[in-house]
Amino acid sequence: MRITIGLFLLTALYTYGYEPVQPVPKVVEYDRDKAELGKLLFHDPILAKDNRTSCYYCHDLYQKCGTDHRPVSKGFHDREGKVNAPTVYNVRFNFRFFWDGRAKTLKEQILGPIQSPDEMNMSLKEVEDRLNQHPVYREKFKEIYGVDRITFELVADAIIEFEKALITPNSKFDKYLRGEAQLTEDELEGYRLFKKLGCISCHNGINLGGNSFQKIGVIKPYPWHPSYPDRYRITGNEYDKNVYRVPTLRNIDCTYPYFHDGSVKTLEEAVQLMAYYNLGFRLPQDELDKIIAFLKTLRGELPEILKSEGLQ
Repeated sequence: MRITIGLFLLTALYTYGYEPVQPVPKVVEYDRDKAELGKLLFHDPILAKDNRTSCYYCHDLYQKCGTDHRPVSKGFHDREGKVNAPTVYNVRFNFRFFWDGRAKTLKEQILGPIQSPDEMNMSLKEVEDRLNQHPVYREKFKEIYGVDRITFELVADAIIEFEKALITPNSKFDKYLRGEAQLTEDELEGYRLFKKLGCISCHNGINLGGNSFQKIGVIKPYPWHPSYPDRYRITGNEYDKNVYRVPTLRNIDCTYPYFHDGSVKTLEEAVQLMAYYNLGFRLPQDELDKIIAFLKTLRGELPEILKSEGLQ
């Protein structure tokens, strides 16, 4: 038995133990009842003042990999925001939230869109009052949390539990790391180039990003504007201009358009621009094609919680 376990551990270590990228776990722990309630809230425009702008409005979980495919999102009465909506898939693996990383927890992140005049435009009290007037929600919160009055703390807790369930496991690349699938020659060479060129220094870990702040424009200066949602807006430090929380590359072929302002329409253009600004040169077409082939292996499966009917 010990020999069998030892061989398994050695195989796993050999497969991806020394790789800078780790697979998305096939299963993660979360409270299913709370998550199903959070799923209902995530899709319900009751949380917005105009009764039409739900979390789902900017984070389409079924067709757009947790984004909205707009350069910048629309919110309350279709007001346009100033930033591109990051995906909520695999968000549990991020160390900070928002492009500027101002939120340290998912709870802090939820407070932003709810109260923003350009997004849901609600006070926390208004959210509580609406839900407490809704018999279905009163019943479900009573059943799950054992309370007679719904508070925003519990609303946030349920949504967070749902977001924690939004993992996209079993991408082709994850299967490759686990020794369950083979990459094509171009895909494998694309991964090698990804590491060799240094892309991996920012895009690593389970989420291939989301775990550090990095600068765009390391070699070639990147245009800057005071409205950009970078770290400078938080710290006031000149060095933090054009420093952002690194976005995840999971499902990257499906989370277009790209960059903080959604100004880049295609994945090919995004990779080429990153090479130019952070490496100082433009990639030959064959290398670009191979890196894109690798990036397309990062598309995972639909989260298991989205395959269920949920609360009715």
